[in-house]
Amino acid sequence: MIKVSVLGFVVGFLVGLTGMGGGALMTPLLILLGWARPVVAVGTDLLWGTLTKATGALVHCRQGTVDYTIVKRLALGSVPGAILGLVVLAYLRTRGLESMNGIVVRMLAVALMSVALSLLVRCFARVSTTQPGRFLNLGARPWLTSVVGAVVGFLVSLTSVGSGSVIIACLFVLYRGTPTRRIVGSDILHALLLVGISALGHLGLGTIDVRLLAGLLIGSIPGVWLGSKLITVFPEKILRPVLATTLFFLGYKLL
Repeated sequence: MIKVSVLGFVVGFLVGLTGMGGGALMTPLLILLGWARPVVAVGTDLLWGTLTKATGALVHCRQGTVDYTIVKRLALGSVPGAILGLVVLAYLRTRGLESMNGIVVRMLAVALMSVALSLLVRCFARVSTTQPGRFLNLGARPWLTSVVGAVVGFLVSLTSVGSGSVIIACLFVLYRGTPTRRIVGSDILHALLLVGISALGHLGLGTIDVRLLAGLLIGSIPGVWLGSKLITVFPEKILRPVLATTLFFLGYKLL
């Protein structure tokens, strides 16, 4: 239980600090450590993410680092996408547990390596965050934000990856000029909604390990709170390439 709580604290800290790394780190680690079967790791991680991100979202809302227009645009696509993903997962379950686990692992591996590459691109991209008065890039097309939400929503239901790592990378491209802390805050609030819906679907499928979830929460709640508080002072440029390398390695190990 202590090892599970330590893992929860580390991943929770990264979620609060960067808005990414929750499902992208937690799910593959649970699988590789042998603590849960692939589909159970996904379901447990989604419910863990819902409860953990609630803490981070509350902190960001109070700090005023959330853009509700961005959140609404994402949710218009991600909610239907998540529901479609759950329908596909329920269908795969009828084909047998081993078949479902195999497909989930392969999709998870591809998703992790794609996220890692997108993070590495961000490491070398120059995104301005100093333009005054541009808290929302009105030139960004609302429909494009919703399309990103729909694709990621579908992916999250199947793998638990993408609610933070993929979306936050896309937001930095779509909303250039928006301060990093505001992007992260918006991402965490939207992720709370997305993973919450996906977690409810997995709860209905019976793919959640309650005991494992409890151990993760003991460490992750203080971890995400601390990470959210330190977002204004922590050198994200140092953390980002480390995360990208870690995610790529985990994806490779799952292939």
